[in-house]
Amino acid sequence: MLLLAVFSAISLSGQVLHEGDLLFCCTDEPNAITDVTQGANGMSIDHVAIVHRIGGDGGPLFVIEAKKPAVCLTPIDAFCRENPHVLVGRVEADVDFHKSIRRCLMQVGKPYDDLYLPGDSAIYCSELVQLNYVNSMGSLIFEPVPMSFHDATGQVTDYWLEFYAERGMTVPEGAPGTNPGELSRRPQVSIVALSIKP
Repeated sequence: MLLLAVFSAISLSGQVLHEGDLLFCCTDEPNAITDVTQGANGMSIDHVAIVHRIGGDGGPLFVIEAKKPAVCLTPIDAFCRENPHVLVGRVEADVDFHKSIRRCLMQVGKPYDDLYLPGDSAIYCSELVQLNYVNSMGSLIFEPVPMSFHDATGQVTDYWLEFYAERGMTVPEGAPGTNPGELSRRPQVSIVALSIKP
């Protein structure tokens, strides 16, 4: 893998992780999300989680993540076992990490949003980041982008057409939102490491 020449292989349970780092999960198998989005360095990214050390320095490492059935706190070791290929993204913008993490923790227990719709009570993985990372003035670090459910040809894929049709809905193509691949490419995010170790 080309990235091995660029990023060091690390253990996510080590000290390299910072509070508020973003862990972008890569997959070797294409899926409905990676078919319509692209991650940093061309990687297939289908999930993102947020590093949080409970109790401050020296406390245990967790991630805050939105996954079925609800937003939750996951111990870092369990997260690594489930996600062996992870890009570590460091947010370089003027972020108030204390305020941002507190906002993310307030989402714990909210249902996972598998419809990927804006403005509802449920929340999906990259939406957790996009809606809660703020600067000291409380302004969003990451503005929403038009949602993409189309492939490289510009056509909405059959998967998403059928997915929403089964729910009596049209595909929310272009609605304001986010996705983990696009988030990994934002100028505010620097990819600082690649982990291949659980």
